Amino acid sequence: MSSEVTLLLTTFLLLVLLAYPFVIYPAVLNLMPRRPFPRPTSSDSPMSAALVFCAYNEEKSLPEKLRNLRAIKERAPALEIIAYSDCSTDRTLDLLATAPDVVRVIAGDERLGKATGMKRLVASTQAEIIICTDANVNLEITAIDRLLAYFRDPSIGTVAGTLHYVNDKEGQTARVGSLFWRLEEWIKGLESATGSTMGADGSIFAIRSRLYPTVPPHLLDDLIASITPLFAGYRVVSAPDVHAFERTTTDSVDEFRRKRRIACRAYNTHRFLVPQLRHLKALDKFKYFSHKYLRWFSFLSLLLVSVSATIALAVFIGFVPAFTVVFSGAAFLVAAHWFKLPLIGTVAEMLVSIVAVGIGVIDAMSGRTYQTWVPAKSRQ
Repeated sequence: MSSEVTLLLTTFLLLVLLAYPFVIYPAVLNLMPRRPFPRPTSSDSPMSAALVFCAYNEEKSLPEKLRNLRAIKERAPALEIIAYSDCSTDRTLDLLATAPDVVRVIAGDERLGKATGMKRLVASTQAEIIICTDANVNLEITAIDRLLAYFRDPSIGTVAGTLHYVNDKEGQTARVGSLFWRLEEWIKGLESATGSTMGADGSIFAIRSRLYPTVPPHLLDDLIASITPLFAGYRVVSAPDVHAFERTTTDSVDEFRRKRRIACRAYNTHRFLVPQLRHLKALDKFKYFSHKYLRWFSFLSLLLVSVSATIALAVFIGFVPAFTVVFSGAAFLVAAHWFKLPLIGTVAEMLVSIVAVGIGVIDAMSGRTYQTWVPAKSRQ
């Protein structure tokens, strides 16, 4: 085999590796046998439930959040609602205190982060089901009934709801963020249909309280909590009929920082979970590796594709022309991202997102941690 053919084949295989977690993996899932589970539309279960969330400087989101909680409480009066304010410096605590008939408030006396706040919230209730959400997320008023209905199946330990971004038309960053999230929800649905999905995000999920784990303060409580039932032999499923709504970031810098922070915490969380991950069934190991691990290292795949393609181009047209083409292409992508050009700017935004995740993983490998969080200004 000639060196030119080897280079082209290498570049192609690296492109396949880059595309795998986003395109090929869901296609593989779609070909797998289905493992059905009940999808009821209502619940007559007597199980008790507590809706819990942490907040830090969410005064802009809370008025709408409290209206949403009041409507939910009217529909489900037995539902316990508890909020934790992580030593907020704005009017968050004051706003929460205006609705004592709806929400019970726990106030932190120092900033300790979401994982610690969730630990205090879970410890403060005797409810059988813990429903986790975020302060800036609003729920469909039927969400509680539908979440609880899934737990009539004793094999289910976690139920992940479906999140929708409500401002996906507000610019390129919001559009790309929404596109990535719709892909994430699709993959979760396919994973769930074939057994279990690989955890949930903090916007909306529910877990049997006796399965809720202790989470170290610097790690992702939503990932650890939602996937822990899987280690105990329970299913982790995605509920397409449980809807939550949230604004996503509209500023590229905000989104870059958010993805970097989340990726750092996620990879640190992965390292914490490794001993338990080793005992998963083969199918779940395959899902976790495909969905989580390979996506975290998409930055490496992107880098290797770029290097391989550049070398291949240099072999075919010469070093100087190849360097000129690559440099011009990179400059064009940067300009497209900066000026938010249609289509090409969207591609550039996607690449920036992959880079942000990669830097977050490097942060984790270098020992960096994030324990507290600050809401992105552009999504408020």
